[in-house]
Amino acid sequence: MIVAVVDGMGGGIGAQIVAQLRQRLPRDVEILALGTNAIATDRMIQAGANRGASGPNAIRVSINLADVIVGPIGVVVPNAMLGEITPDIAEAVACARGAKFLLPISKAHFYVIGVERQPLARLIETAAEHVQQTLAAKEKNLRHLEHPPTE
Repeated sequence: MIVAVVDGMGGGIGAQIVAQLRQRLPRDVEILALGTNAIATDRMIQAGANRGASGPNAIRVSINLADVIVGPIGVVVPNAMLGEITPDIAEAVACARGAKFLLPISKAHFYVIGVERQPLARLIETAAEHVQQTLAAKEKNLRHLEHPPTE
């Protein structure tokens, strides 16, 4: 199983997500750090990601390796994060095959309406819980396919 964490700027949110996931997930789950820049990627790797890649093309190519994708909601908004989220990145993440867990972080130019405002730490904890549950369900389904019940 592969969990991709996508972030930009300084990678602070992504690093916090990676740290929380690393605490909760089994060691055989790979965490893939996908940063819009090398600083963001490096910070996520320092937080515990197994490997990483940087830049629009690396994200576009690598995102479909992930069973689950986690990041701030801006990763699917073209030109978010002061322009670091290119239209290609936003489309690649939005169209990727993996389940997406996006943190509803509002910025000055767009707002997520109808979502209760929560501290960032709580949002990250909730996202990690959902990732953990999703991966457990996927693992259970895979085991069932490998060893179907006999009658």
